[in-house]
Amino acid sequence: MEGQSKGTVRWWWVRHAPARRAANEPLGFCGWSDPDADLSDDRALAVLRSALPEEAAILSSDLARATQTADAIARRNSKRLPPDRQLREQSFGAWEGRPYDAPEMKEFWRNPALAAPPEGESFAEMCDRVSRAIVSYNAGEENEIVAVAHAGSIRAALAYALGLPPSEALCFEIGPLSLTRIDWITDANAWRIGGVNVGL
Repeated sequence: MEGQSKGTVRWWWVRHAPARRAANEPLGFCGWSDPDADLSDDRALAVLRSALPEEAAILSSDLARATQTADAIARRNSKRLPPDRQLREQSFGAWEGRPYDAPEMKEFWRNPALAAPPEGESFAEMCDRVSRAIVSYNAGEENEIVAVAHAGSIRAALAYALGLPPSEALCFEIGPLSLTRIDWITDANAWRIGGVNVGL
């Protein structure tokens, strides 16, 4: 009904399964590059699926590792929302795939929240786009949203909910297939944090 409060929007943020890497590939920046997800841990996926509400709509970033994880945890009757590129990981531009300790990264690590890689975006800029997406979904029809996204975008969601500067949000650890719960309480115009980086 018009004017009726929507109540609470419960967000179930899930970080995607690990990205597939070659056996000898060093750890490095993986933002908008698009490796597949490693979905070999059937038990972890089943436990995660059982922890999520059956009536929730499933949303994901449009990158393969997120959409594939969303497919793996969805139930047969799950409502799927279109993948949303606003929930992508930070774009690392020319640094995609580069190892974290490459010499040219020294300046970046002095201020990783505000420094933008060449042809990429800063974490602060990513926080802005993720927060815009959250505002849009909070105003929509869904009250239960499973959002399969990335470590960076989940940190951005926490920054928005807690009113943290981006530099502080980078302190959160967000592991693969972990669950982070936050609620938007419409009547109170406030957020409630249910859990961060919960391993199941």
